[in-house]
Amino acid sequence: MAQYMLSVIVDPSVYDMPLEEAQPQFDATGRFNDELKAEGSWVFAGGLGRADEATTVDNTGTEVIVTDGPFLETKELLGGFWVIEAPDLDAALKIAARASKVCEAKIEIRTYDGA
Repeated sequence: MAQYMLSVIVDPSVYDMPLEEAQPQFDATGRFNDELKAEGSWVFAGGLGRADEATTVDNTGTEVIVTDGPFLETKELLGGFWVIEAPDLDAALKIAARASKVCEAKIEIRTYDGA
């Protein structure tokens, strides 16, 4: 079986949503995770913290540079992800469609090589 990464693409404002408003979506996502596990598609998943609280490490030059944040000006960002197993891209796309519905966000799908 191939592995795919399903990236959840969100508007940064979702991080400002009050917990009581977001709770139904969290609950739906938890049920979806349980479905993936029961189907044998689950590998792992996770949500990501705020982009403005990130740290960037750049060791591509002569010294390591550590800076606050990614310094991106974007309307969308990576909010979380799943790594799943599926027999082919068509099956992975069907799972991605379900993921998009439960988390109310766009899903970017790519092959994943966890080696």
